[in-house]
Order: sequence, then C-alpha cells, then structure tokens
Amino acid sequence: MKYFIVLLIALSCTYQQVHSQGCVAIRGAGGASCGPLNQMSHIDTSGLFFSANTRYFKSFRHFVGTEEQKQRVAQGTEVINHAFSMDLGITKIINKRWSMSVYVPIIANSRSSLYEHGGTARHETHSFGLGDIRLAGYVWLTDPSRFRRFNLQAGLGIKLATGDYRYTDRFYTSTGTRVVGPVDQSIQLGDGGTGVTAELNLYHRLSPRTGLYGNFYYLINPREQNGVSTARGGTPAATAVAYTTDVMSVPDQYLIRAGMNYHLGNWTVSGGLRFECIPVNDLFGGSEGFRRPGRILTVEPGITYMFRKMNLYAYVPVAVMRDRTQSVPDQIRTNLTGVYAKGDAAFADYSVNIGLSMRLH
Repeated sequence: MKYFIVLLIALSCTYQQVHSQGCVAIRGAGGASCGPLNQMSHIDTSGLFFSANTRYFKSFRHFVGTEEQKQRVAQGTEVINHAFSMDLGITKIINKRWSMSVYVPIIANSRSSLYEHGGTARHETHSFGLGDIRLAGYVWLTDPSRFRRFNLQAGLGIKLATGDYRYTDRFYTSTGTRVVGPVDQSIQLGDGGTGVTAELNLYHRLSPRTGLYGNFYYLINPREQNGVSTARGGTPAATAVAYTTDVMSVPDQYLIRAGMNYHLGNWTVSGGLRFECIPVNDLFGGSEGFRRPGRILTVEPGITYMFRKMNLYAYVPVAVMRDRTQSVPDQIRTNLTGVYAKGDAAFADYSVNIGLSMRLH
C-alpha cells in the first residue's frame, strides 16, 4: 500500500506546465498537468493539497525542421530566451474518485536578440506577471480502493485568458530610436484565448517496487488570432499582412508522457519520454496568424522524496529531437511565391523542474 501511495504521488507530482523549450510558444497553461496532486492516498474521501512547481530553461539553438542552424551561435545572431515559471496549485478531493484543482502560474521571461533591435546591437525585452489560470475536474474511471494495480484518470478543464497577451517592452530601431511594442509571442504571459483542456493519466503497478505511468494533455484553443501585432512597435510589412504573420495566433498544444517508476524507501526514481507539440493546425477554428509550430522529444529522468505529508521532486527533461514544422503562414507564403518556406525556432538543450506538494488537511 505504501508503494502504491508513493507511485501515485510520483505520477501526480511530475506535473509540469506545458512549456516547450524555446521560441516555440508553448507556455504555462495554469498547471497543464500530468495528473492533479490529489492522490496522497487512494482511500482519501476528502482533503486539500497544495503544489508548487518551478521550471527554468534557456533556449538558444535554432532549428528549421530537424536541422540545427549552427551558424547562428557561431555568428552570434542567435535569439536567447530565459524562461522561469512557478505554477501554484490547490486541489480539493471531493471523494475517493472525484477531485477539483485550480492552477495559477507566475511567469518571468527575458529575450535577447539582434534582429528585433535594428540588427546592430543586442538588447533584451522582458515580461513578468500572472499567466493563464486553469480550472479542472478529475475522476478515476474505476474505484481506486478496488483497482490498486491499474487505473485511469480523466480530466476536463478550462483555461482562462488571465495572462497578459499584449505585454509590451522597449525595442530599438536601426537608428537607435526606442519604440514600445508587444514582446515576442514566446515570452508573452498568455495567449489571449479561452480554451478547453482534456487529460488522461494512468498508472500500472508491475511489482512492489516498479510501476508504469502515462499522461496525455491537450489544450483546445478555438480562437484563431488574438489581434496582437508582431511588428514590435512598428508598422507590419505588406508581406506579413499577406502571409497573416502580422498578428499572433492562438494555437492548440499537447503533451504526451510515458515511463517507469522505481520505489526504494522514501525515494522514487523515474525515467521516461516526454513529447510536447504545437500543431500546425488546430482542432477547431482557423490556424492563420503568427505561430511557431514545432515538437520536441525529451528523455525525462526524475526523482521524488516522500515525507509523511509532503514530497519534493526534481525532473530534468533532456532534448533528443527538436523539429520546427511548417506553419500555415509558411504554407501561404510558399503558395504565393512558389518557393518553399519554413521559419525557424530556438530550443533549449534541457529544462529544470523542481517542486513540492503537501497535504494541508
């Protein structure tokens, strides 16, 4: 039974906001989780839990498709993003099968580039504040007190447009003049859309010490564009208008995780794969507007330490595949010019995720 509890905690507490490593604009969706922090014990019929997850990465490696543009770093023209976020969560267990959660992200980003500031000198833009809050309800599809070796949990939620998706900072022109405009999509605090989230989380106990976990998360964003200019305080070019890259899109995003846990005393060691993606086309609504669709596959080792009412965990996903796919505006440009077009995106080598969860009562 103790292992079962730790397994559920390890499964639940590996929640990390869906936040891709780089300019691919997968941002925090209010604790877009791999399972709510609500199963400290499978026999709980009530309880209140608090969670805090921090995530940091530095993106700087540019990719077009799966090919790295190594010359960008060599020439010093790479875009460098530093992204830090903290997701704060509260979960209420209604009974042994049902629970509800609210996730509140606090985000701090910086972005250093040449091309956004006239191309002659490197400058930084920043964003800080509240991200998009998410509310979600969860249910174990079978009674956890009866099915202790395997179970499947489903979740349905709503992502609110609470994050500032029009965040502005100062940019420099080629003449050194400073202008104020919206920061890049990758460091905006929100996407400007009200979305629906769907989740599946499962565990399978193989032995007293080992078990499998799996997580699936999808954010549906029906809104096509949020109306925010990509011209950084300037006037959009005619070609940007023609390709629809003059305003930011509101993309879908999804996450898939799978792996194994090994329990030893108060420690749980985890290892698995993590796949994050901004698709080219959304499930509902249009897909025009500026976005950097892409996908990243990481190897995700982690470790969890369990106290009586609290556990601490750390996960470090390491990239093994990065792919910047062709966007709808890229396709429009290809059709209009007859020349195949695909933009680039910057990714990180790894991210660092450290957090805790604790029972309040």
